[in-house]
Amino acid sequence: MKPVVARTLRSLQNNILAGIITIGPLFVTYLIFSFLFGTLAKAGLPAIQLFAAIFPASWLEQPWLQSLLAIALTLVVLYVGGRLTSLVIGRQAFTMFEALLERLPFVAKVYTSVRQLLDTMMSKKETSQRVVLVDFPIPGQKSIGFLTRTLTDSTTGAQLAAVLLPNAINPTSAFLQLLPMERVTATDLSMEQAMSMLMTGGAVGPETIRFNDPVPSQEDGARSITL
Repeated sequence: MKPVVARTLRSLQNNILAGIITIGPLFVTYLIFSFLFGTLAKAGLPAIQLFAAIFPASWLEQPWLQSLLAIALTLVVLYVGGRLTSLVIGRQAFTMFEALLERLPFVAKVYTSVRQLLDTMMSKKETSQRVVLVDFPIPGQKSIGFLTRTLTDSTTGAQLAAVLLPNAINPTSAFLQLLPMERVTATDLSMEQAMSMLMTGGAVGPETIRFNDPVPSQEDGARSITL
């Protein structure tokens, strides 16, 4: 009787694992797009509801239609905003708007930090040092991170790295690590490959990765040139 139970449990386990492997990527994709479309809908929904209140119509009272129109409106606003900022007048107006935000004490700190982070993440300048690996959460276990900038230790003069470590599946939250440059491992991953691995929990990614290649500090680079 026990062998039959063992085979049944083993078969059940294998089928569940196969189901996770099959449905897992679809479920993660669903979560990502649900979050994205939900955010777009929430952004444009107040305007659609105001329009429906001003011009009452039975077809505008449908929740699914309001959400769809809200998503479309948000995308249009984003497109128009991006189009205007690409023009000379738009860039000047946006510069004035940023200058106004910088006058607000708390808002300026948050906005500037987020803007610098997005500029770093969306930068088209690809380098092998942009995507790195660091020992986290314990030595010997490496996590994917983004090298955002380098600093200098005011006490020893050693080069330090500021590395952002996004959480897998939910990269909107992350840890910021300050560590010596020699503890940062350079990779050959592009930004797109790294984000794909993070958002899919490693299910999507390259077949090979550079795992042991410390990023040289500026002192090491100068020493190699001198030699």
